[in-house]
Amino acid sequence: MVIASALLAALALALAWPIPIALSRAAWPSRAPAVALFAWQAIALSGALSMIGALVTFGVSGIAASVPSGIRMLLASAGSGSVPEGLGLVHFFALSCAVLFAGHLFLSMITTFVKTERERRRQHDLVALLSAPEPRVPGARVMEYPAPVAYCLPGAFRTATVLTDGLVKVLSPEELGAVVAHERAHLTQQHHLLLLSFTAWRKAIPWFPIATRTRAAVGLLVEMLADDTARVEVAAEPLVSAIVTVATAGGEASAPDIGVADSTPESAAPRVSRLLAPPHPLPGAVTAAILVLSAIVVCVPPVLLFAA
Repeated sequence: MVIASALLAALALALAWPIPIALSRAAWPSRAPAVALFAWQAIALSGALSMIGALVTFGVSGIAASVPSGIRMLLASAGSGSVPEGLGLVHFFALSCAVLFAGHLFLSMITTFVKTERERRRQHDLVALLSAPEPRVPGARVMEYPAPVAYCLPGAFRTATVLTDGLVKVLSPEELGAVVAHERAHLTQQHHLLLLSFTAWRKAIPWFPIATRTRAAVGLLVEMLADDTARVEVAAEPLVSAIVTVATAGGEASAPDIGVADSTPESAAPRVSRLLAPPHPLPGAVTAAILVLSAIVVCVPPVLLFAA
Protein backbone atom coordinates (compact mmCIF):
# COMPACT_ATOMS: atom_id res chain seq x y z
CA MET A 1 0.00 0.00 0.00
CA VAL A 2 2.96 2.32 0.40
CA ILE A 3 3.45 2.21 -3.37
CA ALA A 4 -0.22 3.11 -3.92
CA SER A 5 0.13 5.96 -1.45
CA ALA A 6 3.20 7.24 -3.28
CA LEU A 7 1.40 7.05 -6.64
CA LEU A 8 -1.58 8.95 -5.24
CA ALA A 9 0.72 11.57 -3.76
CA ALA A 10 2.51 11.96 -7.11
CA LEU A 11 -0.84 12.31 -8.91
CA ALA A 12 -2.02 14.88 -6.37
CA LEU A 13 1.18 16.87 -6.87
CA ALA A 14 0.84 16.75 -10.66
CA LEU A 15 -2.81 17.86 -10.49
CA ALA A 16 -1.97 20.63 -8.04
CA TRP A 17 0.79 22.32 -9.99
CA PRO A 18 2.11 21.46 -13.49
CA ILE A 19 -1.14 20.20 -15.07
CA PRO A 20 -3.31 23.21 -14.06
CA ILE A 21 -0.59 25.60 -15.19
CA ALA A 22 -0.29 23.83 -18.54
CA LEU A 23 -4.06 23.82 -19.06
CA SER A 24 -4.43 27.50 -18.13
CA ARG A 25 -1.77 28.40 -20.71
CA ALA A 26 -3.03 26.09 -23.46
CA ALA A 27 -4.70 27.53 -26.56
CA TRP A 28 -7.22 24.76 -27.19
CA PRO A 29 -9.70 25.53 -24.35
CA SER A 30 -11.02 28.55 -26.27
CA ARG A 31 -11.88 26.17 -29.13
CA ALA A 32 -13.94 23.93 -26.83
CA PRO A 33 -14.93 25.71 -23.59
CA ALA A 34 -17.34 22.99 -22.47
CA VAL A 35 -14.69 20.28 -22.89
CA ALA A 36 -12.14 22.41 -21.05
CA LEU A 37 -14.59 22.95 -18.18
CA PHE A 38 -15.03 19.18 -17.93
CA ALA A 39 -11.24 18.82 -17.76
CA TRP A 40 -10.97 21.46 -15.03
CA GLN A 41 -13.63 19.69 -12.95
CA ALA A 42 -11.81 16.39 -13.39
CA ILE A 43 -8.54 17.96 -12.25
CA ALA A 44 -10.11 19.50 -9.15
CA LEU A 45 -12.03 16.37 -8.14
CA SER A 46 -9.19 13.98 -8.81
CA GLY A 47 -6.71 16.27 -7.08
CA ALA A 48 -8.75 16.29 -3.88
CA LEU A 49 -9.36 12.53 -4.01
CA SER A 50 -5.67 11.84 -4.64
CA MET A 51 -4.52 14.03 -1.78
CA ILE A 52 -6.95 12.51 0.70
CA GLY A 53 -6.42 9.01 -0.68
CA ALA A 54 -2.64 9.22 -0.35
CA LEU A 55 -2.94 10.11 3.33
CA VAL A 56 -5.55 7.42 4.05
CA THR A 57 -3.63 4.71 2.20
CA PHE A 58 -0.43 5.49 4.05
CA GLY A 59 -2.28 5.80 7.34
CA VAL A 60 -3.77 2.30 7.22
CA SER A 61 -0.68 0.67 5.68
CA GLY A 62 0.64 -0.28 9.11
CA ILE A 63 -2.48 -2.11 10.29
CA ALA A 64 -4.00 -3.83 7.24
CA ALA A 65 -3.26 -5.23 3.81
CA SER A 66 -5.92 -3.12 2.08
CA VAL A 67 -7.65 0.21 2.58
CA PRO A 68 -11.18 -1.22 3.06
CA SER A 69 -9.98 -3.68 5.71
CA GLY A 70 -7.93 -0.95 7.35
CA ILE A 71 -10.93 1.35 7.56
CA ARG A 72 -13.03 -1.46 9.06
CA MET A 73 -10.33 -2.07 11.68
CA LEU A 74 -10.20 1.62 12.53
CA LEU A 75 -13.97 1.80 12.93
CA ALA A 76 -14.00 -1.31 15.09
CA SER A 77 -11.16 0.04 17.24
CA ALA A 78 -12.89 3.38 17.61
CA GLY A 79 -15.99 1.59 18.87
CA SER A 80 -14.06 -0.43 21.41
CA GLY A 81 -11.75 2.39 22.45
CA SER A 82 -8.58 0.49 21.55
CA VAL A 83 -5.68 1.33 19.27
CA PRO A 84 -5.03 -1.05 16.34
CA GLU A 85 -1.73 -2.87 16.54
CA GLY A 86 0.78 -1.39 14.11
CA LEU A 87 -0.76 2.08 14.04
CA GLY A 88 2.24 4.31 14.62
CA LEU A 89 2.35 8.01 15.32
CA VAL A 90 3.16 8.89 11.71
CA HIS A 91 0.23 6.77 10.48
CA PHE A 92 -2.11 8.43 12.96
CA PHE A 93 -0.88 11.84 11.81
CA ALA A 94 -1.57 10.96 8.17
CA LEU A 95 -5.09 9.77 8.96
CA SER A 96 -5.74 12.90 11.03
CA CYS A 97 -4.60 15.11 8.15
CA ALA A 98 -6.88 13.22 5.76
CA VAL A 99 -9.89 13.68 8.00
CA LEU A 100 -9.12 17.34 8.67
CA PHE A 101 -8.52 18.15 5.01
CA ALA A 102 -11.66 16.34 3.83
CA GLY A 103 -13.70 18.02 6.54
CA HIS A 104 -12.22 21.40 5.68
CA LEU A 105 -13.15 21.02 2.01
CA PHE A 106 -16.66 19.85 2.88
CA LEU A 107 -17.26 22.66 5.36
CA SER A 108 -15.87 25.19 2.89
CA MET A 109 -18.33 24.01 0.25
CA ILE A 110 -21.26 24.12 2.66
CA THR A 111 -20.43 27.51 4.17
CA THR A 112 -19.75 29.02 0.74
CA PHE A 113 -23.09 27.75 -0.55
CA VAL A 114 -25.03 28.94 2.51
CA LYS A 115 -23.41 32.38 2.58
CA THR A 116 -23.80 32.83 -1.17
CA GLU A 117 -27.43 31.74 -1.17
CA ARG A 118 -28.18 34.04 1.78
CA GLU A 119 -26.54 36.97 -0.01
CA ARG A 120 -28.39 36.15 -3.22
CA ARG A 121 -31.72 36.24 -1.40
CA ARG A 122 -30.80 39.63 -0.02
CA GLN A 123 -29.81 40.81 -3.48
CA HIS A 124 -33.09 39.54 -4.92
CA ASP A 125 -34.99 41.56 -2.34
CA LEU A 126 -32.95 44.68 -3.12
CA VAL A 127 -33.41 44.23 -6.86
CA ALA A 128 -37.17 43.82 -6.44
CA LEU A 129 -37.25 46.98 -4.32
CA LEU A 130 -34.87 49.22 -6.27
CA SER A 131 -35.41 48.15 -9.88
CA ALA A 132 -38.12 48.35 -12.49
CA PRO A 133 -39.00 46.10 -15.44
CA GLU A 134 -37.36 46.95 -18.75
CA PRO A 135 -40.16 47.06 -21.35
CA ARG A 136 -37.76 46.37 -24.23
CA VAL A 137 -36.36 43.27 -22.54
CA PRO A 138 -38.99 40.96 -21.04
CA GLY A 139 -37.89 39.53 -17.71
CA ALA A 140 -35.05 41.99 -17.16
CA ARG A 141 -34.85 44.47 -14.29
CA VAL A 142 -33.19 47.90 -14.49
CA MET A 143 -31.53 49.58 -11.52
CA GLU A 144 -30.32 53.16 -11.26
CA TYR A 145 -26.54 53.04 -11.42
CA PRO A 146 -24.25 55.14 -13.63
CA ALA A 147 -21.79 52.38 -14.63
CA PRO A 148 -22.82 49.97 -17.40
CA VAL A 149 -23.30 46.67 -15.61
CA ALA A 150 -25.25 43.54 -16.44
CA TYR A 151 -25.39 40.31 -14.49
CA CYS A 152 -27.72 37.43 -13.84
CA LEU A 153 -28.78 36.70 -10.30
CA PRO A 154 -29.50 32.99 -9.78
CA GLY A 155 -31.35 31.51 -6.87
CA ALA A 156 -33.02 28.38 -5.61
CA PHE A 157 -36.54 29.62 -6.40
CA ARG A 158 -36.15 32.79 -8.47
CA THR A 159 -33.74 34.25 -10.96
CA ALA A 160 -33.24 37.72 -12.39
CA THR A 161 -31.36 39.41 -15.20
CA VAL A 162 -30.22 42.76 -13.83
CA LEU A 163 -29.20 45.76 -15.92
CA THR A 164 -28.21 49.25 -14.87
CA ASP A 165 -29.67 52.35 -16.47
CA GLY A 166 -26.08 53.30 -17.27
CA LEU A 167 -25.93 50.20 -19.48
CA VAL A 168 -29.34 50.79 -21.07
CA LYS A 169 -28.37 54.35 -22.00
CA VAL A 170 -25.13 53.47 -23.81
CA LEU A 171 -26.20 50.32 -25.66
CA SER A 172 -28.32 50.04 -28.78
CA PRO A 173 -31.35 47.71 -28.75
CA GLU A 174 -29.31 45.08 -30.63
CA GLU A 175 -26.43 45.32 -28.17
CA LEU A 176 -28.83 45.17 -25.24
CA GLY A 177 -30.42 42.05 -26.66
CA ALA A 178 -26.99 40.46 -27.02
CA VAL A 179 -26.12 41.22 -23.40
CA VAL A 180 -29.39 39.76 -22.15
CA ALA A 181 -28.94 36.63 -24.28
CA HIS A 182 -25.47 36.21 -22.78
CA GLU A 183 -26.65 36.62 -19.19
CA ARG A 184 -29.60 34.29 -19.67
CA ALA A 185 -27.25 31.66 -21.03
CA HIS A 186 -25.55 31.69 -17.62
CA LEU A 187 -28.88 31.01 -15.93
CA THR A 188 -30.01 28.35 -18.37
CA GLN A 189 -26.76 26.41 -18.15
CA GLN A 190 -26.49 26.75 -14.36
CA HIS A 191 -23.02 28.28 -14.50
CA HIS A 192 -23.36 29.60 -10.96
CA LEU A 193 -23.19 26.06 -9.57
CA LEU A 194 -19.95 25.39 -11.41
CA LEU A 195 -18.42 28.67 -10.29
CA LEU A 196 -19.57 28.05 -6.72
CA SER A 197 -17.56 24.83 -6.44
CA PHE A 198 -14.36 26.48 -7.67
CA THR A 199 -14.99 29.50 -5.47
CA ALA A 200 -15.29 27.18 -2.46
CA TRP A 201 -12.04 25.45 -3.49
CA ARG A 202 -10.28 28.82 -3.71
CA LYS A 203 -11.60 29.87 -0.30
CA ALA A 204 -10.61 26.56 1.24
CA ILE A 205 -6.96 26.98 0.21
CA PRO A 206 -6.50 30.73 -0.38
CA TRP A 207 -2.74 30.39 0.18
CA PHE A 208 -2.47 28.07 -2.83
CA PRO A 209 -1.96 30.19 -6.00
CA ILE A 210 -3.18 27.44 -8.35
CA ALA A 211 -6.66 27.68 -6.80
CA THR A 212 -6.89 31.34 -7.82
CA ARG A 213 -5.50 30.59 -11.28
CA THR A 214 -8.03 27.78 -11.71
CA ARG A 215 -10.96 29.95 -10.66
CA ALA A 216 -9.92 32.65 -13.13
CA ALA A 217 -9.55 30.16 -15.98
CA VAL A 218 -12.95 28.61 -15.26
CA GLY A 219 -14.54 32.07 -15.08
CA LEU A 220 -13.22 32.95 -18.53
CA LEU A 221 -14.40 29.66 -20.01
CA VAL A 222 -17.87 30.20 -18.58
CA GLU A 223 -17.99 33.61 -20.26
CA MET A 224 -16.91 32.08 -23.58
CA LEU A 225 -19.56 29.39 -23.26
CA ALA A 226 -22.23 32.02 -22.64
CA ASP A 227 -20.93 33.97 -25.65
CA ASP A 228 -21.35 30.88 -27.83
CA THR A 229 -24.90 30.36 -26.61
CA ALA A 230 -25.78 34.02 -27.20
CA ARG A 231 -24.36 33.81 -30.71
CA VAL A 232 -27.13 31.35 -31.59
CA GLU A 233 -29.65 34.16 -31.06
CA VAL A 234 -27.70 37.30 -32.01
CA ALA A 235 -24.96 38.37 -34.41
CA ALA A 236 -21.36 38.66 -33.26
CA GLU A 237 -21.07 42.41 -33.92
CA PRO A 238 -23.55 43.70 -31.29
CA LEU A 239 -22.18 41.24 -28.72
CA VAL A 240 -18.59 42.37 -29.37
CA SER A 241 -19.63 46.01 -29.26
CA ALA A 242 -21.41 45.49 -25.95
CA ILE A 243 -18.40 43.69 -24.43
CA VAL A 244 -16.05 46.48 -25.50
CA THR A 245 -18.41 49.20 -24.25
CA VAL A 246 -18.77 47.62 -20.83
CA ALA A 247 -15.04 46.87 -20.52
CA THR A 248 -13.86 50.33 -21.55
CA ALA A 249 -16.44 52.02 -19.32
CA GLY A 250 -15.31 50.04 -16.30
CA GLY A 251 -18.64 48.31 -15.92
CA GLU A 252 -17.16 45.36 -14.16
CA ALA A 253 -19.50 43.28 -12.05
CA SER A 254 -18.85 43.80 -8.38
CA ALA A 255 -20.15 40.50 -7.03
CA PRO A 256 -19.16 37.59 -9.23
CA ASP A 257 -19.57 35.08 -6.40
CA ILE A 258 -23.17 36.15 -5.89
CA GLY A 259 -24.31 36.64 -9.43
CA VAL A 260 -22.80 35.11 -12.54
CA ALA A 261 -20.65 37.87 -13.99
CA ASP A 262 -17.02 37.06 -14.50
CA SER A 263 -16.71 39.56 -17.31
CA THR A 264 -13.75 41.83 -16.58
CA PRO A 265 -11.58 44.14 -18.68
CA GLU A 266 -8.90 41.44 -18.60
CA SER A 267 -11.26 38.79 -19.98
CA ALA A 268 -12.75 41.08 -22.63
CA ALA A 269 -9.77 40.87 -25.02
CA PRO A 270 -9.72 37.07 -25.52
CA ARG A 271 -13.52 37.00 -25.76
CA VAL A 272 -13.59 39.74 -28.39
CA SER A 273 -10.77 38.12 -30.40
CA ARG A 274 -12.60 34.81 -30.29
CA LEU A 275 -15.90 36.33 -31.46
CA LEU A 276 -14.30 38.31 -34.28
CA ALA A 277 -12.24 35.34 -35.50
CA PRO A 278 -14.02 32.17 -34.34
CA PRO A 279 -11.51 29.37 -33.84
CA HIS A 280 -11.96 26.04 -35.55
CA PRO A 281 -13.65 23.48 -33.29
CA LEU A 282 -11.48 20.70 -31.96
CA PRO A 283 -11.49 17.54 -34.08
CA GLY A 284 -13.88 14.91 -32.79
CA ALA A 285 -11.06 12.52 -32.00
CA VAL A 286 -9.24 15.13 -29.91
CA THR A 287 -12.42 16.02 -28.05
CA ALA A 288 -13.12 12.35 -27.32
CA ALA A 289 -9.53 11.83 -26.15
CA ILE A 290 -9.71 14.76 -23.72
CA LEU A 291 -13.04 13.56 -22.30
CA VAL A 292 -11.79 10.00 -21.89
CA LEU A 293 -8.52 11.15 -20.32
CA SER A 294 -10.45 13.39 -17.91
CA ALA A 295 -12.68 10.49 -16.91
CA ILE A 296 -9.64 8.27 -16.37
CA VAL A 297 -8.02 10.93 -14.18
CA VAL A 298 -11.11 10.92 -11.96
CA CYS A 299 -11.23 7.11 -11.79
CA VAL A 300 -7.56 6.56 -10.95
CA PRO A 301 -7.67 7.68 -7.26
CA PRO A 302 -10.56 5.42 -6.17
CA VAL A 303 -9.09 2.50 -8.12
CA LEU A 304 -5.72 2.91 -6.43
CA LEU A 305 -7.40 3.51 -3.09
CA PHE A 306 -9.51 0.36 -3.04
CA ALA A 307 -7.17 -1.86 -5.03
CA ALA A 308 -4.27 -1.19 -2.68
